[in-house]
Formats: sequence, structure tokens, C-alpha cells
Amino acid sequence: MRKLKLGLPAGSLQESTMEMFKKAGYNISIGERSYYPHIDDEEIECILMRAQEIPKYVEDAVLDAGLTGKDWINESGARVEEIAELVYSKRGLRPVRLVLAVPENSDIKSISDLQGKRIATELVESTRRYLQENGIQAAVSFSWGATEVKPPLLADAIAELTETGRSLKANHLRIIDTILVSTPRMIMNRESRQDSWKRKKVDNMVTLLKGALLAEQKVMLKLNVHTENLSKVIALLPALRKPTISNLCEDNWVAIESVVDEKIVRELICRLKDAGGEGILEFPLNKIIP
Repeated sequence: MRKLKLGLPAGSLQESTMEMFKKAGYNISIGERSYYPHIDDEEIECILMRAQEIPKYVEDAVLDAGLTGKDWINESGARVEEIAELVYSKRGLRPVRLVLAVPENSDIKSISDLQGKRIATELVESTRRYLQENGIQAAVSFSWGATEVKPPLLADAIAELTETGRSLKANHLRIIDTILVSTPRMIMNRESRQDSWKRKKVDNMVTLLKGALLAEQKVMLKLNVHTENLSKVIALLPALRKPTISNLCEDNWVAIESVVDEKIVRELICRLKDAGGEGILEFPLNKIIP
């Protein structure tokens, strides 16, 4: 039997990645101290590893495909094919940023003030490349972790990945610049991508994963409405295309179904009720395939 070797990120993205795969229809279980999760697709072999390592293992064809961040693709310089951008993170549907940060009381106000300074980071090459592009010469050193505590004694500034900036603020640091914005990417090596079976396997997986991510932001609304109020209700309902309308057994009454953004549903339900909607139901969604 043919197998697709898939690298999945351990660490901060692990939990959200497993949840995304579950909503996409793949059940993945991880045994204690095991780096080889079980997936309910016998044609896929999963390997759990640090996101930093995945690009190189994909490039070297040890893995056929993998999920990793754009930041680590850039940092490694791996020659891989980016199949899809999948916007999610450990705290929700948002990208992460690699930012330059300094102590709150530092005299450093902008990137130009970093000339000749010391910068600590896990993403050394990305930071050096950015400084070079901006004509700044600074000493960039690798940080083995706890980077936020390095300034001011061990570094003048840091380059750190952040989603919300809360950890930086908690450590009395302020952001002076953004080096890059990163989102997870599905990647393949060129050899695996040219294999029609592996390409189709990954493309189908991406379709389901994108469907699961799209569904994270949507809900299904169902309601009944008298035909005299139909135009008012329809005017309130956004949908992927048009709402679905079907006749009820009672004359002059119809049922409406529509997919809407979850962020507007709280106010929308009240407006639908005021417009004549009855029996309003809200359902969560697992996947939406446009």
C-alpha cells in the first residue's frame, strides 16, 4: 500500500492542528511520548516534530508533505512548494508576527537605532536578512528560549514571534517594527508533488482543511417566515450565494436556511425576529466547501 508521509507541528501549534484535522474529518490520536500519531487514514503516515525542522525534511524528501509556518520556511531557506496557506494559530484564526522589540525605557525608537546593537532571536537568518535589507549592521545571536528576558543585560533588542503582543508587554517590552507576518503553510517537495497519487492526496486534504477553517467563522441559521415578511428577512441575510427557501405545509409560510458569519449572528438574530422571523435556529458547522 502506498503511503503519504506527513509532518505535523509539535509544540504551540499541535493542539490547534489536531483540532483542525478533526473538523476536516481526520481523527488523529497521539500516544504518550510517541512521535508517530495514529490517523484514521491508512494511506497516511504522520510524524510529529518541531515546525522548525519540517521544511528541511520535506525538502530532502524524508517527508512528502508537512505543515509549518512561513517563518520557518524563510528561516531554513528550504526549497519546497507551498501548496496552501492555512490561517490558524494556537489561539485562533490569526497570523503570527516576527517583531523587533526593546525595553519600554530604551532609547531605541526605530530600526535605524539598532545600528551596532545586540539582538537575540530564534530566527537568526530572517532577522539578519531584514536588517541587511534596511542597511542596518547589528550583532544577531541565537536565543535558546526565554528570549523576552534577554534585554537589556544580554541584548539591546529581540526579534520574537507573537500573536497578541501580551507576553512582550508583560515583560515590559515594546514593539518597534515587524519583520514578517507568518501563517501555517502546507508544503511538499518537488518530487512528491510530481507524483499524481501524492499530489491528489494532499490536494484533497487541503480542500477539507480549508473547508474546516472556513466553517470556523460561519454558522447555519434556519427560520420560518410568513411570505408577507419574506422580502424584509431576505434583505437581512447574507449568504455564500443566496439563502435556501422551501415551502412549509402551512400556506404562505416558508423555511429559510442561510450560512452567515458567526461574528454578526448575535445582532442578526434579533433583527430577523423583529422582521418577522420565527423558530430561529443556529447550528455550528464542521466544513464549508465553496
